[in-house]
Amino acid sequence: MTAHKILFLIIDGLSDRPCPELGNRTPLEAANHPVLDRLAAGGVCGIMDTIAAGIRPGSDTAHLALLGYDPRKYYTGRGPLECVGSGIRMEPGMIGFRCNYATLSPEGLVIDRRAGRIHDTADLSQAVQDGVDLLKFGVEFVFRSGAGHRAALALKGEGLGHCVSSNDPKKDHVAPLTIIPVKDQAQDKKTAEVCNEFIRQSGKILFDHPVNSERMRDGLGPANIILMRGAGEMGNFEPFDKKYGLSGSVIAAASLISGIGNAVGLTQVPVAGITGSQNSNIKGKITAAITELERKDFVLVNIKGADESGHDGLAIQKKAFIEKIDTVLGPLLDIRDCIVIVCADHSTPCSIKDHSADPVPVIIYGDGVRVDYVKEYGERACARGGLCRITGAELLPTALDLINQAHKYGA
Repeated sequence: MTAHKILFLIIDGLSDRPCPELGNRTPLEAANHPVLDRLAAGGVCGIMDTIAAGIRPGSDTAHLALLGYDPRKYYTGRGPLECVGSGIRMEPGMIGFRCNYATLSPEGLVIDRRAGRIHDTADLSQAVQDGVDLLKFGVEFVFRSGAGHRAALALKGEGLGHCVSSNDPKKDHVAPLTIIPVKDQAQDKKTAEVCNEFIRQSGKILFDHPVNSERMRDGLGPANIILMRGAGEMGNFEPFDKKYGLSGSVIAAASLISGIGNAVGLTQVPVAGITGSQNSNIKGKITAAITELERKDFVLVNIKGADESGHDGLAIQKKAFIEKIDTVLGPLLDIRDCIVIVCADHSTPCSIKDHSADPVPVIIYGDGVRVDYVKEYGERACARGGLCRITGAELLPTALDLINQAHKYGA
């Protein structure tokens, strides 16, 4: 029997390096995950360089590659994709930024780049939207909250460029940076000036906002500065259904992943209680994905929390979250007429608290798969699998071949 549909489960930042506190096993190797092991034992496994060997992928470039959109062609920066995922209607030529709410000390130092992983920033974002005025530059803007401490900013106007730096120092206890053009072009100079004015005005608004006053009374850090990075110009993406002849949907809490899905024409499926953190409604995502497959050919599901643990250096927490994921994956074992792909988009080792170029483990499970001899899901176990070592650009074509949707090369 040949399957006709694809469920693509991406466990964000899942892969890791050996952790001393886990007996020199990775969180995935140390975790108890019987369902993932059964998927591995019933499928074909391998390891994958999402972009290429030795290249540290961003979540943005990784997901573009996994969907078959070469980031070398389509990627100008993460910002526009965050904007789309935050519900901003991005037109070609608009400039987008990914943003963080952060905490600035009275001495002017960034003391928490995520403002205590604040949630529910809608009132703050609305105050910024209503209060900042960029009309002297001839520029309109849209500023929206994303998941947790994240937000997105879109600029629209004549003479804007996307080649500008960030004000994010990328570490705590240092001053925010001044945004500067990275090319000697008038449009980039204008964008840098606009951005610095946006930061100045928004900072004044956030300083006195009731949400921050309440946080300070509760002993929490205020979300009183916006850090901007990932500038990019919105481009054009070939629609997914035209590229592959498949209808598709995306299920993700992270606005970046929803934005990538929306940009290529995947339908965004809302699920109550998904947060992109440890408390996310993972069961709801899996249930929604299976339901969505009744009417769509392809569903991408992103689960974010393991990446969060990796960035925070919490190996034991990451192990526990992997075990939490596994408890809701049972229905994937019985799914019919469907190829199931399980992988990470990149490694996020707890030892470095950032993405790395370590290859990630992959499972392809379903009808027509040549089952190999791998019996468990782990970085080193999957390296012995029948897929061997592949790139992200090769993964979806392999699944398309299994559902008989690959085009023949030659006569």
